[in-house]
Amino acid sequence: MWRLTTSWRLLRCDRLEQQSHAFHLLDERIQRFIWEAGWTDLRDAQERAIPAIVSGTNDVIIAAATAEGKTEAAFYPALTHALAQLELPLIMYIGPLKALINDQFQRLALLCERLDIPVHPWHGDIGGTIKTRFLKRPEGVLLITPESLEATLCNRGSSVGLIFQRASFFIIDELHAFIGTERGMQLRSQLHRIEAVVGRQVPRIGLSATLGDMNAAGHYLRPLTKTPVQLIVSEGTGRELKVLIKGYEEPLVKQIAEDESEEPVSEIGPGLIAEHMYDVLRGSNNLVFPNSRKNVELYTHRLSRMCEERGVPNEFWPHHGSLSKEIRTEAEAALKSGEVPATGVCTNTLELGIDIGSVKCVVQVGCPPSVASLRQRLGRSGRRKGESAILRGYLVEDEIGPSSPVHTQLRQRTFQTTAMVSLLADKWFEPPSANGKHFSTFIQQLLSFIAQNGGATASQCYYLFCSAGAPFAGIAPKEFTDLLRHLGNKKLVIQDSAGLLLHGSTGEKIVNHYSFYAAFATDEEYRIIAGQKVLGSIPISMMLVPGQFILFAGRTWRIEAVDDDARAIHVTHAGGGVPPPFDSGTGKVHSAVRQRMRLLYDGNAPVDFLDTTANKHISQGRAAYARMELSDRCWTEHGSELIIWTWLGDDVNEALATFFRYGTLQAQADGPCVSILKGALSTNSVLDILNRLKETGPPSIDDLLVDAKALRREKWDWALPDHLLRASYASLNLDLPAAIDWLRCHEFST
Repeated sequence: MWRLTTSWRLLRCDRLEQQSHAFHLLDERIQRFIWEAGWTDLRDAQERAIPAIVSGTNDVIIAAATAEGKTEAAFYPALTHALAQLELPLIMYIGPLKALINDQFQRLALLCERLDIPVHPWHGDIGGTIKTRFLKRPEGVLLITPESLEATLCNRGSSVGLIFQRASFFIIDELHAFIGTERGMQLRSQLHRIEAVVGRQVPRIGLSATLGDMNAAGHYLRPLTKTPVQLIVSEGTGRELKVLIKGYEEPLVKQIAEDESEEPVSEIGPGLIAEHMYDVLRGSNNLVFPNSRKNVELYTHRLSRMCEERGVPNEFWPHHGSLSKEIRTEAEAALKSGEVPATGVCTNTLELGIDIGSVKCVVQVGCPPSVASLRQRLGRSGRRKGESAILRGYLVEDEIGPSSPVHTQLRQRTFQTTAMVSLLADKWFEPPSANGKHFSTFIQQLLSFIAQNGGATASQCYYLFCSAGAPFAGIAPKEFTDLLRHLGNKKLVIQDSAGLLLHGSTGEKIVNHYSFYAAFATDEEYRIIAGQKVLGSIPISMMLVPGQFILFAGRTWRIEAVDDDARAIHVTHAGGGVPPPFDSGTGKVHSAVRQRMRLLYDGNAPVDFLDTTANKHISQGRAAYARMELSDRCWTEHGSELIIWTWLGDDVNEALATFFRYGTLQAQADGPCVSILKGALSTNSVLDILNRLKETGPPSIDDLLVDAKALRREKWDWALPDHLLRASYASLNLDLPAAIDWLRCHEFST
């Protein structure tokens, strides 16, 4: 028996070596592990990544669909390289989630035990014994989050060189989740700081399923490198995608609440959606993404209650960031077990690569946050050989009445979702946004570096963080000086007589608290206050200015004042105004999505993956589009509004709205358009102002945002002087050049 089994393995080895150009490069023990796992070939990403990584000299990005073996594509050659060294080096894996670290530990432990390579998970839930064991012999594989890495740099500054002196690779999982974010800038700064201590560049490997612009991703991974980052883009084996999106319509029912803080709640759309989901999802594993924590609770409650009413075991589990670890773990365990059917109703907490196995279908309720997010979610479905990836979508549109907003008439939710699915089918998704000043994260890294070294000079800090190729190279010397002076005023830093920067009294308290290690802030909401009455709270996704209108609790409110320190918006009830009624999802919408929407409006064919009701909404939207002559016009009137149709992304439209307000107009971004409240102005007067703005050069950011409120979006924005806060916000949220270009290309006349 032993000889027969051995011969079979050797035969399969021969086949692998014959079919693969990279298999022979792996350590023999890893080859044997692959044979025993039953592999008959290597995936495309693995074939191409192994020779790029095994030498231990290259920065590499591996972009491949979920379940295409990216982890193995990175670790097999990295471990092979480690086994060839005289002393066992350190491979550091950085993941965005504790649960992902735990999953990777389980995946790597079996192989690394055979290789006699230790694997060390390190995050807030890991006990001190494991961490102490690693610190005594910092070798093997370290699996860590950015927050735990920050704590290590802050609290073990004198040992940083010893800990990382034999680092051979930095492997960054879910790279797309870091680029353009506070955590992403934190991570890039951390790796830069480690390399500064060890005195050499450590090869970086990025893994992702959704990178729309590989060059931008390469620049993020290694800025201004002489040797280009090797980009490996694998199309994988390809999977069939099945899509069905169902439309629903809310009837016109006017509800008058006795309490003006009471929000009218419709039962029809969510009720019908929950009934259909129950019918099609029971008996299988699935993921449901309803866009918000509130909706996670709503649909989980409805679906669980249906199980109870029908006398069957519950199959529906909630999963979002506000739930306890125990509840989230229970949901993950139900999905992983495979013993009984389970459906997770979740926010993006289950969007990243936590191993929950393959699900039958992915359900999206409402507009997806982005095409990239939709692709990431769909990677969970159809992972088994021969299975299709299945997407079920649910969209609710309001019934059209005599005074319906233009967004309702145009059926924009349906068109936006259809556009996103269409772009997904074309294999397009949003490129990473790597621009921005990121002053907030710079403050954290500055304070952390001072803690790491027990002090630092201003010139040392500027060279490390802001010189060419450094993490914050966009920060100018004057901005750096202004920031240091302001941090001194805030008692975050002080400078001793020798010129050494140290923590001030406030800085010392903050840095010594565990919450310092996270570069991002938890979601904060602003309270809505009318007179002395608190109406509720809402998350803020755009800047606010006095005189602007918001929609809350089914009513329109005029903003009188915004108190950023108290997180309060003071409002008065308004009978009219231009509130933003269109909720496009939870993410920023890219210009490519809006351009695809316009192509759909200009078309006339039904959409194959929409049901009868959703296709009826497509026909209604096209009829409204034609009636408004939007194919040929860039502006329309609707009551007291003048609507400027750009069909561009949120960053361009918010920049345009800001520029219009600079021109004394009451304007705000509103989906694919910018809405202007005419007030006492005639249409011709508004158009004249727009034409004058065309000839005006773009103002300074300080002038443009002088009256703007609610600009504090990142954790340390409170510590910025006003002009740097405006510069930071603009760099991260406004595309002013594109806005000016659009304005100058259009004529405004009656």
